[in-house]
Amino acid sequence: MTDLRSDFLKVFQERGYFHQCTDLEALDKAFAEEKVTAYIGFDCTAPSLHAGSLMQIMILRRLQQAGHKPIVLMGGGTTKVGDPTGRDESRPVITDETIQANMDGIKKVFEKFLTFGDGPTDAIMVNNADWLDQLEYIPFLREYGRHFSINRMLSFDSVKLRLEREESMTFLEFNYMILQAYDFVELMKNYGCQLQIGGSDQWGNIVNGVELGRRTNSFNLFGLTSPLLTSSSGAKMGKTASGAVWLNEDMLSPYDYWQFWRNTEDADVGKFLRLFTEMPVEEIAKLEKLEGQDLNEAKKALADACTAMAHGEAAATEAAETARKTFEMGQTAEGLPSLEIPSDELAAGIPAFALFHRAGLCSSSSEARKLIKGGGARLNDVKIEDEKLTLTLDSRDDAGHIKLSAGKKRHYLIVPV
Repeated sequence: MTDLRSDFLKVFQERGYFHQCTDLEALDKAFAEEKVTAYIGFDCTAPSLHAGSLMQIMILRRLQQAGHKPIVLMGGGTTKVGDPTGRDESRPVITDETIQANMDGIKKVFEKFLTFGDGPTDAIMVNNADWLDQLEYIPFLREYGRHFSINRMLSFDSVKLRLEREESMTFLEFNYMILQAYDFVELMKNYGCQLQIGGSDQWGNIVNGVELGRRTNSFNLFGLTSPLLTSSSGAKMGKTASGAVWLNEDMLSPYDYWQFWRNTEDADVGKFLRLFTEMPVEEIAKLEKLEGQDLNEAKKALADACTAMAHGEAAATEAAETARKTFEMGQTAEGLPSLEIPSDELAAGIPAFALFHRAGLCSSSSEARKLIKGGGARLNDVKIEDEKLTLTLDSRDDAGHIKLSAGKKRHYLIVPV
């Protein structure tokens, strides 16, 4: 890679964010000599982003820390179309009301990571529905559609892979890359945005925007991507057996969030510390050299830092203390995530496998049955032997709770109310 001048791209490379750039030398020059405005887009397909989006959020944070201006683009318009990238089937159509509700939930995440305001490097949040909803179909096609080659569009992975698998792609989805390209042009016109950043799977869409800006307005735009992230075992970032690792506290407790990072695979600890924390690289280098049980201290440092950034120092401290009591002292800690169940419902009896599912410890009742059959389910720290076990008020421990455990590291308290 070229010797870099700019602080931002040096950090971008050093910490493992870099994958590809349309013109690295020119972009480095721009970062070194001026304030660059850059954006990343986030569609509103759920009420919260999950940990799979965290690298992009951290990139915006790094951008702002280096003295540049981040734009968070909410996909209020593009969500109505649905990004086909990396999918074998069309996304379900979402109503305008649901998109707005999802957007309201997602906005909460960014307030933890970025400083918003009117200053030269303050982040701003914009919604592409503001311009996409106003487009007139025929004028748009005449003005912008003529710059896109169908032959080339068919060569991009988001389309090509779907067709190779002989999976249907709707004309609605096929338009996504055109609208994303148009977003880039609009952001340059209205906000002076020169750079779009995204995951490597967005490369084709980003290049389309760079080229559309040049052809229609002679804009000099840049594209920059980060690698798609998986764990060393190949698991997709932000997903676990029990579901997504949400960033919003109302969808995943700080304790469960802390546990997700604490359970990082050994081979990933150094990489995740570089990507998701602000710990100096020299300190990270020391931590990733730890072996055996000592490496757990590095995992705790990762969990503490990630949880503090997403949920605050107090929540991170409480989660760490809850984990210490639960695992190191063998106590049923009050800080464990909990699920309130009406006492009369418990009095009537609820199958254990159903409660494991309701608590989110298993993604389905059938998965919970398999967990019990395999000996991985515990009730109040005692292995459940009978997959047909029914839990009642008599299942409470001395504290009046019912503690469910899936394996050694995931626990939930059932609280009768």
